[in-house]
Amino acid sequence: MTESLIQIRKVFSQIEETRSSAGNTDVGGPVRKVAVCAVIKNPFAGQGYVEDLSALVEASAEIGTMLGEQAVLLLGAPVESYGKAGLVGADGEQEHVNAALTSVFGNAFREAMGGGAAWITSVTKPGVAGTVIDVPTAYKDDVWVRSHYDSMEVRVPDAPHSDELIVIAAVTNRGRINARVGGMSIAEAQEKHR
Repeated sequence: MTESLIQIRKVFSQIEETRSSAGNTDVGGPVRKVAVCAVIKNPFAGQGYVEDLSALVEASAEIGTMLGEQAVLLLGAPVESYGKAGLVGADGEQEHVNAALTSVFGNAFREAMGGGAAWITSVTKPGVAGTVIDVPTAYKDDVWVRSHYDSMEVRVPDAPHSDELIVIAAVTNRGRINARVGGMSIAEAQEKHR
């Protein structure tokens, strides 16, 4: 199918900045999290079971690029962590939003934000307008950097409609404030990937 498969009703962005935690202001500065959401018409809504979802998989690269570019712009800093998520309205099935978040989407998202080597954490679920979803995030170059295990709560007030999908890309500028549970450091991850 052509690009017309992706019909965007709206793009919704959310920015969160945490400056301290447990009374402690970290020397690394605030944690800035950005989520950019594309509310799109579900091309398979109301059709019951559809075997071949490849048209949506292929078209998702367009969304990955757009969301990645917008997320980087709003973050205003180098991306350290990322994640993806999606919601599907009642006339679709969860597999429809999963089709929009495969490696086709992920590769375009990574390229738009300047790279990343690690698997992108992900979550999807069915929902109605205003459903809250927690988008998991992890360090972009190695999933074993525990300081960057986090999430961002996202809610689009008027979506998804029953025939829509919400495709979400999230990025952060650093790991958690006060992170101290061990694991691989960023320096160790960088050395590992040289």
